[in-house]
Amino acid sequence: MNHIKIYQQSSVPYQNTELVLEGPVPPEQLRRYTMHPDLDAFRRPKEQFEALVEIAGLPEGRIILARHEEVIVGYVTFHYPDELERWSEGGMLDLIELGAIEVANAYRGLGLGKKLIRLAFEDGQLENVITFTTEYYWHWDLESSGLTVWQYRDMMEKLMKSVDMVWFATDDPEICSHPANCLMVRIGKNVPLSSVELFDRVRFRQRFMY
Repeated sequence: MNHIKIYQQSSVPYQNTELVLEGPVPPEQLRRYTMHPDLDAFRRPKEQFEALVEIAGLPEGRIILARHEEVIVGYVTFHYPDELERWSEGGMLDLIELGAIEVANAYRGLGLGKKLIRLAFEDGQLENVITFTTEYYWHWDLESSGLTVWQYRDMMEKLMKSVDMVWFATDDPEICSHPANCLMVRIGKNVPLSSVELFDRVRFRQRFMY
């Protein structure tokens, strides 16, 4: 499987300076940066930073980040699904998970999440894979955002639709456990039909569902 990685960079005005958006960032470059202390949604910032470095070194891994000088203030991860999850069951080399999205509190409201995700799809880098994300309400920062579950779900769905990801049905128990949870998918234009059919079998264990 050829994982296409074409480095992209852009900037966003911030106060009297600017934020740099870039990626996919290789691990050796990533190690020159530090994590903002507010980036703790998934684990402590130091531990999450090490996880980002590890993902950046994977053949399929991608880290797209926003930084204020040398401090990472937001990031998006792409990688193969965890081997313990349903989505790895097909052994698909062209199925990539859009995993974590996180932006430090002081830098929210700038549209960084959308800009980072769009940067990842520049130059057709992900046209030969199926990209998916699983949205679970228990991962959402409802307290800081002040949004309800359904408002947050609407925000995340609009975010994913900005790169043409759409809602897909599934009988996955975790997603089905709450109506706000959802599966969003983008099928690259160069993905073969055989992969789409295999992904359908992964989405539904009950064959009569599709």
